[in-house]
Amino acid sequence: MSRLFKHLTDAGHLSKSITNLEKRLEDLKRNSEKEIEKLKEFATKSAPTRQHLSSLRAQNEILAGEVESLKILCGRIASENARRLPATAPLQQAEFQVFSQWGEDGIIQFLLAHVPVTKEIFVEFGVQDYSESNTRFLLMNNLWSGLIMDGSEEFMKRVNQSKLAWRHSLQAKAAWITAENINDLIQGSGIQGEIGILSVDIDGVDYWVWKAIKVIQPCIVIAEYNSLFGPRALVTPAYAPDFDRAKAHFSRVFYGSSLAALELLGKEKGFSLIGTNSAGNNAFFVRNDLCGALPTQTAASAFRAARFREARLPSGQLAYSSFADAQNLIQDCLVHDLATGSLRPLREVADWR
Repeated sequence: MSRLFKHLTDAGHLSKSITNLEKRLEDLKRNSEKEIEKLKEFATKSAPTRQHLSSLRAQNEILAGEVESLKILCGRIASENARRLPATAPLQQAEFQVFSQWGEDGIIQFLLAHVPVTKEIFVEFGVQDYSESNTRFLLMNNLWSGLIMDGSEEFMKRVNQSKLAWRHSLQAKAAWITAENINDLIQGSGIQGEIGILSVDIDGVDYWVWKAIKVIQPCIVIAEYNSLFGPRALVTPAYAPDFDRAKAHFSRVFYGSSLAALELLGKEKGFSLIGTNSAGNNAFFVRNDLCGALPTQTAASAFRAARFREARLPSGQLAYSSFADAQNLIQDCLVHDLATGSLRPLREVADWR
């Protein structure tokens, strides 16, 4: 057996080699982008400069494609490890990131090894330009088909003009998602009945939108929760179809719902909470009839506080607030208390202390 073959059969060595190559390609891509920016101002004055700029852009596209291919190859290696984990393994143990914001790509691969999905279709909304999402690795690696939606027409236009649009079975729609239109948006895309995965992340009235969905029956649901609301409080902002986190509070951290509220909604819809990611912002649910050997959790046991610091100052700049300081910023905001059906200041119902 040659030394090369030995290296290629060593998954750890191969993964490390690919990661090093990926970093080198990323560096080349960044340097190319910097040179493109420098040449832009001269491009209108010189034909040779325009030609050089065009060549750099073409080179940049090639590099971007090679980086993406290496990321997927690394993801495939990590997928094999995640899928070999026993059903009782903590979700965090399966985490890896290819296109997801945190470790969701790995958790999804782990769940698919234990949940008998028959229709490899996903619906995800709140994806921005889809460069960072929960379902892109599924689309490109597992060859699933699906629907993505975002409120930005520019982002969805960008997706529809990319290679993803013709290489894969992907629909990208621009829409401001509400509880009133979500079913029509999904059904109007030719999707209904059982699907594999639903991913909800609109940084707003996520609870109310998931509650409103009737036309699909996903096997797995990924729903964002706001850990600033605490582990046990049954709270979410009151429903408003035009809810905008940037307008709801200057800090931009008053949005979404508590993990306990999502757990309660999941139970009403026939889902069990399986766990959360280590970043402390996404919860994973599996339909009760498909849980199999997967252990279920409560909001209290699955809760993880967010590791990231996204609270803003009134100026709009990041405040880099601690978790407790971010909670204090929104303590007077009114939340819908699901336990009583009333609006109350968050400080009265959140279990922070």
